[in-house]
Order: sequence, then C-alpha cells, then structure tokens
Amino acid sequence: MASVFQLRRRSLCTSSLKWRVKQVTTSNFEESLQELKTHISSSDYVAVSMAKTGSPSPPSWLRPLPFDTAQTAYSKARRAAHRFQLLHFAVCPFSVSSSDKLLAHPYNFVLFPRDELKMGMPAYSFSCQTSLLASMARRGFDFNACVYNGISYLSRAQESAAKVRLGAALSSCQVVKSSSSPTVADTVFVERIRSRIECWRKTFESSRTSTGRDEELINSLRNIVMGSELFRSRPCMTIDVCSDRQVQLILEMLLDHSDDLVPLLIPANSGTIHAIRIVLAASKEDKESLERELQNFEEEKSKKIRGFREVIDSISASQKPVICYNCLNDCTQIHSKFIAPLPLEVDEFLSSLHSVFPNLLDINYLMKKHGTMRKMTNIPSAISYLNSNFFAPVDLEIPDQELEDFTNVFHPRSAPIQDSSNAGDVGVWTNNARKISCEHLVFLWGFNLGMTAGMLKSLLRSSHNIFSREFDVKLVDKSCAIVVFWQPGVSKQFVDMMNSEEMSGDLKELLADGLRVTSYETYDRICRLGLWEMDLRESLERAFESSYCDKESNCERKSSEIHWYNDNVINLDDL
Repeated sequence: MASVFQLRRRSLCTSSLKWRVKQVTTSNFEESLQELKTHISSSDYVAVSMAKTGSPSPPSWLRPLPFDTAQTAYSKARRAAHRFQLLHFAVCPFSVSSSDKLLAHPYNFVLFPRDELKMGMPAYSFSCQTSLLASMARRGFDFNACVYNGISYLSRAQESAAKVRLGAALSSCQVVKSSSSPTVADTVFVERIRSRIECWRKTFESSRTSTGRDEELINSLRNIVMGSELFRSRPCMTIDVCSDRQVQLILEMLLDHSDDLVPLLIPANSGTIHAIRIVLAASKEDKESLERELQNFEEEKSKKIRGFREVIDSISASQKPVICYNCLNDCTQIHSKFIAPLPLEVDEFLSSLHSVFPNLLDINYLMKKHGTMRKMTNIPSAISYLNSNFFAPVDLEIPDQELEDFTNVFHPRSAPIQDSSNAGDVGVWTNNARKISCEHLVFLWGFNLGMTAGMLKSLLRSSHNIFSREFDVKLVDKSCAIVVFWQPGVSKQFVDMMNSEEMSGDLKELLADGLRVTSYETYDRICRLGLWEMDLRESLERAFESSYCDKESNCERKSSEIHWYNDNVINLDDL
C-alpha cells in the first residue's frame, strides 16, 4: 500500500495557526513524558532536532566532504559527538488524521549533564563554540534554566555501570535452564548449597516456635553462624559465589525446589555477581508480593537514573520512523549520549543504531534528492520555497519502496545501509558526477598559498609527463589539494615517483620547494586515529613523519569508491 500525504498552503505558512510548543524541564518532566508516550503511540512518525554546544567546524576539512567515504565522514562526526554536548532536544510526533490534516505535538526538552549520582556521569566536561552559544541565546534559549533545571540522563551503558557501582541488589530475571549436563562438581556444589539452605530454614522455623530463653539464645547464635539476616522484615541469608556457573546452578535449584524463596543478585564493583541473597517469604502469596515490590522499586530507581533517556527509549520502543535533518551528526550524538560509547568502525555504529532506530529518514538527504530543492541548504529556505511555489493542495503519493530507498542514509552522499556492497560509497548531487575508486586519489600540499586549483593543475601538467594523462585537481583547504588520476595505477606510480630519488625536471624543483604527496589511505587513517589539526596539511605531516599509520592502525583496509564531480569541492569564502 502506498503512503499518501497531502500538503496544503496554509499548513506551510506561519501567520495563521501557531502550534503550542511544550517546554519541558525537571519540574514537569514526569507528566510531560506520559503525554509524549501517548502522542508517540498514536503518531505516524516522529521528528527530532537538537541544539549542541558546537558543530564539526572549523576547520573546514573536519566537516563531511564530498570525497569522504562513509568511514571518514563517521570519524569526523564521532569526534564532534565526543567533544560537544546536547543542551536542547526537540521531539515532535506527527500523525495524519482521517481528514488529511497533519497533527503535531511538539516538545522542547532542556537538558544538562548533571552528575546527580556523584559518579562523573554522564560527563565531567564538554567543549563549547562561542558562535553556537551566541546563536542559541539570540533564539531565546534560557541558559539559567538549562543549568539549574535541565534534565539529566545516563546512557544505557552508563546505567549498567551505575547500578554496579551503587552495589544495589538486583532481583533475578527469568531463569533459563542450562542445556549442558551437570558435572560431578556441579552436583556436589548444588547439594551442598541445598543442604545449607534447608538447615537455615529449619533453624529459622524452630526459632519462631522456641519458648525458653536458652533456646532463643542458641538459635540467635546459630543464625549468626549461618549468616541469617533480614531483608524488608523478612529473613534472608547470603551465599557467596565465584562464577556465573554457580549463579546459574543456584537459581535453577531454587526454581525447582522452592515456592517461598526469592533470590537477589549482589553485584561486585567489577560488574560480576559475587553473591546471592536468598529471602524467605511467609507464603507463595508473600513471595509474589515481594517480587512485585522489588520490580516496582527497580523500575522507579531506573527511571531516576535514566532521566531524559526515557524519551529515547520510548521512541525506540514505538518502532516509528524517525526524521531528522542530518542523520550522521544527530545520530552519533544520540548514540554517544543515550546508548553507548561510539565504536571506531562505521559498520559497528550502523548495526548498533539500527537495533535502536530501524527506520531513519534524513531531511537533508531528501532535499538533495528532490530536483527542485537541491540548492536548499536548510529547512527555513525549503519552507520558503514551498510557500512561494505551492498555491493549492497537492497530493503526493509515495510508494513504500521509494520510502525505503530514503531510509537509513547516514551521510548526505552515501548509499542506504541496506546496500552493503556500496557501504563505502559517497555520492554528490551534481549532474556530472563520476564514480572513482579512492585508490585513484592522492593528497598534495606544500604549494604556494593563494594558488587556485586551476593554477596548480597547470603547474603540475608542465612539471612531468605523468600529468599528460587525464587528471583533476580540487582544493580541500588553503593549504592542501586532492588530485584524481582517471587511469588505474597512475596515482600509485606518482606517489612512488615522489618518494624515489630518480626524479628530474620541474617536478624535482617542486619537491625541493616543499611539495609533498600521500595516498588516500593516509587521509583515512588520520581520521580514524583522530589526528585533528587546524590545517589538513598539518595532520598529513604528522601522519607522514611518524609511525602512526604503520604501528597504531590495524584497521581492515577496504576498497572504497567516491563520486567525483567538476565543481569546486569547497567554497574558499567559507574558510
């Protein structure tokens, strides 16, 4: 079945009806969360947007560039996600009513990474760019409300670590019996623990029926020797364990032979279970009551620890399509702040993210793919264009297959992640793009500042006959250029020649004046290793003159392709 959307001119204007945006801080977070969950449940898709304390610039080469592979673009986004902090997160569930009206319920969440558990989480510190903070202030962002009333959070990984460090007892989850046959050692261990539990139970039961002071004293001493304690007014005992196997054996034994014992897992600082606390309930009904009590307690404690991450978990649980403006930058932020630390490899990141948000749509990518909106660089300009060009209701019938083609694209020039064969490809939005392997590209630096791409190309063409074959030159920044050789093997021949002593003529003079060259692989590695300098030339020099590339990078080398085009790679006015 195709998906049908109807756009009306009035819905694109801002002068008539204004939606009320709910501002959410710590004071109204709980009630707003319940409302949001209801709106998400009834929505068709959910749009998200966020304000960060910085963006991947400057320098300009740290932004995703047209010649970046998915891995290099991800490495740049990963760097920004580590450095900068989210202070504002907007969530807006959308639904299309039966009368073709688009209903929206926008929420603005104010965030602040407050260390409420005194554990240095979610963050000790973060970087800020003054231009970004000034822009937020001009738009009315309240930094006082952010610092004092912003909602904190922990990622899923941080929540697990926090529970371990708090050392709180955890109720055992549903026990799954092991498929392996018990060994002799397993049998001896289980019988010893069962005997100890039965002896403890009998001692406790006899203490309840004892009448004499001497018997009470003896039973009290016996309870001390056997490790008997109280847990929420119920008797309990603690059994030390030294392996996950012993934990499994004890839980299986209790499952088979007890209707009134409740096991609680006691974690150590390392995260492993070091003991099991066994609580004796008064009856089967009391056991069920205790289990519900523990479950509610753990849930309330977890909610307090999770904080704003409850919103992310609710969106994830809904499995609704999620729309954002720049999937790569936004999703690396979401993953690092609310899921787990970002992995080094883009494939691992995509796999982890897909398990949380299976359907992601990038508005920036959609605008690039739409022929009439390719020149639009932001949402306000796109809305202005729509308002000035659409004067009547327009029915857009979008087949589901077409929607799938736009789903899970994490770099504006890359292929969808479902197409694993093109996972390293990068595309650009021009009519004269040419597909090329990264092995055909080299980076060049050490030329005179102020030289244009055309001037550099002319200089190279006259310096050696290797440039008699077809090649192109583009400036990356003011100090570095990228050269593409269209014939296979020429780029390697050029690099080898520049590193040999058999050079002659004008090219030798350029080398003497400081001209340097390296392969695309060096650029890929400096992005992986985080050799971020203000000029790309400086980063290449660091990698070129050190052992970083050979000794510290054990990454699997993959053959990647990009799309080369004949327009300027970077507008130097932006530098």
